[in-house]
Amino acid sequence: MNSFLQIVRPALSVFVLLTIVAGVAYPLLVTGVAQAAFPHAANGSIVTVDGKAVGSSLIGQSFGEPKYFWSRPSATSPMANNGVASGGSNLNANNPALLDAVKGRIEALRAADPGNTAPVPVDLVTASGSGLDPEISLAAAIYQAPRIAKARGIEAAAVQALIGQQTEGRWLGIVGEPRVNVLLMNLALDGKTVAQGR
Repeated sequence: MNSFLQIVRPALSVFVLLTIVAGVAYPLLVTGVAQAAFPHAANGSIVTVDGKAVGSSLIGQSFGEPKYFWSRPSATSPMANNGVASGGSNLNANNPALLDAVKGRIEALRAADPGNTAPVPVDLVTASGSGLDPEISLAAAIYQAPRIAKARGIEAAAVQALIGQQTEGRWLGIVGEPRVNVLLMNLALDGKTVAQGR
């Protein structure tokens, strides 16, 4: 019996210690640091208009009206931009289903803006790995500017100026590519005053 306790006691002690450290102390520390240093991001990066939550700046939303910027396609199911089902389609570049989907998306973009003969940016016809991208490339935003200007009855130059104002640069000046957040851009198009937390 004593030999059994000599074996079990250290194992239980390590189990209890690791439970306290890894299961309680560490999560509390990380949560505390996140709340202190990055409260907006730690609380979901919620975007509000007139005190009402309208989305998150970190999760894409679908916009279908011609007067708005359209997001990247989403591969999540059963609906687009479903945070619970984050993930890509897992279709490789030569998969006929992916090629057919891209072809259909190109045709839909061309039909929505028949006068636009510019090359269609790849991020407007392919889903991302997460299926939740909130941002599009500058090329994707500029491609959509004529359609939005026509739908709103404004000059394309005004839409392009707004794109310039809403462009986020590379992180630390070197990481990533310049991009625009679709939700924030569409709220700016509507003249909404956006609050993004503290």
